[in-house]
Amino acid sequence: MAELAASQGGKPITRLGRIIMLRLVRGTSARSNQILQSSAGSEPPGGDDGGRSSTAIVTKAKPRTKRPNLYRVLLLNDDYTPMEFVVHVLERFFNKNREDATRIMLHVHQNGVGECGVFTYEVAETKVTQVMDFARKHQHPLQCVMEKN
Repeated sequence: MAELAASQGGKPITRLGRIIMLRLVRGTSARSNQILQSSAGSEPPGGDDGGRSSTAIVTKAKPRTKRPNLYRVLLLNDDYTPMEFVVHVLERFFNKNREDATRIMLHVHQNGVGECGVFTYEVAETKVTQVMDFARKHQHPLQCVMEKN
């Protein structure tokens, strides 16, 4: 910075001057030239602005992506589907361990409905279809539905 001050004839460098000099050193001379031209007719340092520069920073707001809607996948109780089959479905399609699958199966059995998981629309729809097809293939009336969370 001392070399830059010396190249200015020993005059003190203002804050705006430092910014311009740094931009010139960093290789953004085109933009710095615009600043130099626009500030050439401005007031000298120490004017009405109290020593503060009139440099403005413009930031561009990033667009925020909207979070997808989530859907609950529910198993409905019936009197015909074996409990072991429900546990197998929970392990296979919802990646539940044996203990969690058994807990959910008992909740379905006692309360009539149980939540298997919460997913985006496409994933929930796929899981419901997979469970229904698997149950039909094995001749069980197990019902699986999804509802908006």
